[in-house]
Amino acid sequence: MTTPAPSVQDTDVTFADFNVRPEIVAALAEAGIVKPFPIQAMTLPVALQGHDIIGQAKTGTGKTLGFGVPLLTRVIGPGEDGYDQLPAPGKPQALVIVPTRELAVQVAKDFEVASAKRSVRIVQLYGGRAYEPQIEALNTGAEVVVGTPGRIVDMLKQRHLTLSRAAVVVLDEADEMLDLGFLPDVEKILAQTPAVRHTMLFSATMPGAVVSMARRYMNQPTHIRANDPEDAGATHKNIKQVIYRAHALDKTEMLSRILQARGRGLTIVFTRTKRTAAKVSEELVERGFAAGALHGDLGQGAREQALRAFRNGKVDILVATDVAARGIDVENVTHVINYQTPEDEKTYLHRTGRTGRAGQLGTAITFVDWDDVPHWALINKALELGIPEPIETYSSSPHLYTDLDIPEGTKGRLPKEARTRAGLDAEELEDLGETGKRTSRSSDRGGRSGRDGSRDTRGRSQRGGSGDRDRKSAASEDKAPTGEKSERPKRQRNRTRRVNGEVSATATATEASGEKAEGSSASSTEKRRSRTRTRRPAQSTGETQASE
Repeated sequence: MTTPAPSVQDTDVTFADFNVRPEIVAALAEAGIVKPFPIQAMTLPVALQGHDIIGQAKTGTGKTLGFGVPLLTRVIGPGEDGYDQLPAPGKPQALVIVPTRELAVQVAKDFEVASAKRSVRIVQLYGGRAYEPQIEALNTGAEVVVGTPGRIVDMLKQRHLTLSRAAVVVLDEADEMLDLGFLPDVEKILAQTPAVRHTMLFSATMPGAVVSMARRYMNQPTHIRANDPEDAGATHKNIKQVIYRAHALDKTEMLSRILQARGRGLTIVFTRTKRTAAKVSEELVERGFAAGALHGDLGQGAREQALRAFRNGKVDILVATDVAARGIDVENVTHVINYQTPEDEKTYLHRTGRTGRAGQLGTAITFVDWDDVPHWALINKALELGIPEPIETYSSSPHLYTDLDIPEGTKGRLPKEARTRAGLDAEELEDLGETGKRTSRSSDRGGRSGRDGSRDTRGRSQRGGSGDRDRKSAASEDKAPTGEKSERPKRQRNRTRRVNGEVSATATATEASGEKAEGSSASSTEKRRSRTRTRRPAQSTGETQASE
């Protein structure tokens, strides 16, 4: 006899009231997770019966466990009943596809918490890390794979990953995968999974392309939408929205004073470009704040170092770009500050959704440049915020202090007695055998990753394949119209030319600068001048090309 599913309206319902493995219930209880959130309570009865699901919910509503608990309930780990009877023990039984590296880490971490009392093996596949440890983990055996589309496709092409036994497939943040151009890769991956499978798709919004994909790859899915009945608006009711028209030259000073507001906890500062994220982080550190940067020019080790330092409280300010911050789920974020105006209303909701999570209160502050006022008006209209013209505000404006509860007399530098955080350097920087990174001067400033030699200057995958396709997401961080040009290191070339029937080397950088080797004779100097005069027309062209 099947026990009827508990009602979503029942506030006393717990995970134990559903048909969930007792080991999972116990593991969640040890982690302090007893009562499911609305999206979880609505998803569990349907998912546990094996029905396909389209789940739609705002960020921060806890949908990871909504699909994670049914997925983990279905898979069988080594030593558990039925494992030896599987058609292919050790091959992935479930797959979760996510758009970003940070989200892959977060989902895998939540899975590990829920399966702490079981032998289920969870493998993460994402770019920026060396291939070899991931290949070794797959060869050893894995029940669940969590990864980004690019690295999953690479592993499939290299035949290190087999999905023919993946009976459960989850697409998380499907709308973000659409925005980042990953849907073709997702379709390639789905083609490698069994035709009969349990598919769950979760997305904050439902663009046409996502709906079309759901129709092609899902079987009569149940559409679940979790909305707080008290929150009919587009934005969370428990997030205070504050919008200021700010001058570009005064933003850092305003930010520094806001960060000293009473009751401020962990804070995320959003920028539109990588260089701005690095610059703001550097300036905050110089002013005495414990800040770290998170953007696409950082190696994966530095990105994970910044996130760990933020979660562990060693830094309380994370300066991040939109792409790098997708999937960040950190508790007790009290403030989100939009240092630069978001691209659109969807980005605004994503940014502000980092605070006010799980019923807590939060504050979202947005700086609007003079040139961005018309752009902000469109965002305001779409979200019905009622602030079409932000109030002109400076770091010395009295209303800034009263609006955000900033103590009177606060200046733009953190007093020495208030500098109690350990800082980013106190968090260990792991050597991940990183692949596919690019060098950037701004990265060395904002993320401090340049000191430890963790950066790979080759900029290509060590295995010569496509590397990590989620590099596209990092590259998109530079698309904001800031007028900044990318710095490209000049290449030094050694050329050879045939002179009088002999091959002679082009003057090196030392010779070009006019330096003479010790002990050189006058005759050798004259010969060198003669060769230079002989080569001048051709070399002029080469020098022009090299400098461009």
